[in-house]
Amino acid sequence: MRVHKLPFAALAVAAGLSLAACQNDDAGTKQSDPSSPSSASSSAGGSGSGSSGGGAKNSAGTGSGAASSGGTGSAAKPGSGAHAKVGKCRTDGLEITAKNNTIDGDPDATVVVELTNHSGGDCTLSGYAGVDLKTSAGVLSARRTGQQADSAVLKNGKSTYFPINYPFNKSGGSGVRVTGLVVTPPNETKSVTLNWPGAATLPVTDGSGSPVKVGPVGSAGQGG
Repeated sequence: MRVHKLPFAALAVAAGLSLAACQNDDAGTKQSDPSSPSSASSSAGGSGSGSSGGGAKNSAGTGSGAASSGGTGSAAKPGSGAHAKVGKCRTDGLEITAKNNTIDGDPDATVVVELTNHSGGDCTLSGYAGVDLKTSAGVLSARRTGQQADSAVLKNGKSTYFPINYPFNKSGGSGVRVTGLVVTPPNETKSVTLNWPGAATLPVTDGSGSPVKVGPVGSAGQGG
């Protein structure tokens, strides 16, 4: 009986070791099984990390979108927005005309100069225009009246006016013959020459200064 018991005992031990090894293999297999809860948790953690990476991209994308939106907002059309800048009126963008506007009973004669904006956009106009009269005795420059000049935006297609005042020739003589009118818009160097629409002559001056005076732009209406 002892001869047969020893091999049986050894067989039992070997079987136990083999079973333990199989259990260990199964446990390892289960731990590495991606369908196990531990693996799903780890995968979810990885997905969360990926989502965080996606969030950073979205944030960057949002930042890019914000920059694009900001760029669009800063590209305001000329003349729109509270801080939009309007350029000054240029001679080439103005139609300049003059007409006699003397009213009976006035102490001096008056010519009104009209400035019409045809530049295609709004522009600013302020101050005094340069006014020179071409005469038979040479060029006679108008003096400023000293009236305060206000700055204003001249809308496209709109007009503004300023007056030129000069004395009547009551001397009884031929006086000084006026042959032309030269107008230089405020803050400009380019001039336009117009026909003189006023009286044909001015009284001869005594050399004490120009008898011709000019008011600031906007100081005369269409009627003078």
